[in-house]
Amino acid sequence: MKQEILKTAVDMFLNYGFKSVTMDDIANAKGISKKTIYQYFKNKTVLVEEAVMFLFHTISSGIEDIRDQEKNPIEEIYEIKRFLMKNLKDEKSSPQFQLEKYYPKIYHEIKEKQLCVMEDCVGCNLERGKKMGLFREDINITFVSKIYFTCMMALKDKTLFPLEQFSMHMLMNHYLEYHLRGICTPKGIEHLNNYLTISQNQQ
Repeated sequence: MKQEILKTAVDMFLNYGFKSVTMDDIANAKGISKKTIYQYFKNKTVLVEEAVMFLFHTISSGIEDIRDQEKNPIEEIYEIKRFLMKNLKDEKSSPQFQLEKYYPKIYHEIKEKQLCVMEDCVGCNLERGKKMGLFREDINITFVSKIYFTCMMALKDKTLFPLEQFSMHMLMNHYLEYHLRGICTPKGIEHLNNYLTISQNQQ
């Protein structure tokens, strides 16, 4: 039951925001009493914290599964993007910034964990890309990894990128192409162009 409550809470928090969703809303969506939720979570803050960690572990595990496939590093980046978009519901409700505003302690804890996962993921991707001749030999992996994470977080700022002008899908696609064109060798650019052409033809 606890897992089921967490899954429902995560889904609702992503769709409607951490502030908007109440314990009553979650109970109604799950078809249980609010008292049942309080048997597992003593208050909403505890539920938010556990829901955030549940989502973090789900996403981290999914990213690991993709990395284990050892795809071409360019394809791997786009595969991870697709997985994130599916699991984060396109982030229409700006959950990251609601979390930062209303639950700052939880936000900063999860941000640190996200940074560790992202740096490891991007760092390994860059190393493989360099060995395969797809990414430039002279790129500073630590620098690029940190810039990548910082830009990914900035894309979620709806004051910078309002939803009326920029969908998360569009932002992610534009940013990944921007990122890759900055680090690719001519061989990498050829792979990227082929991949983008095939992707567009499949839409």
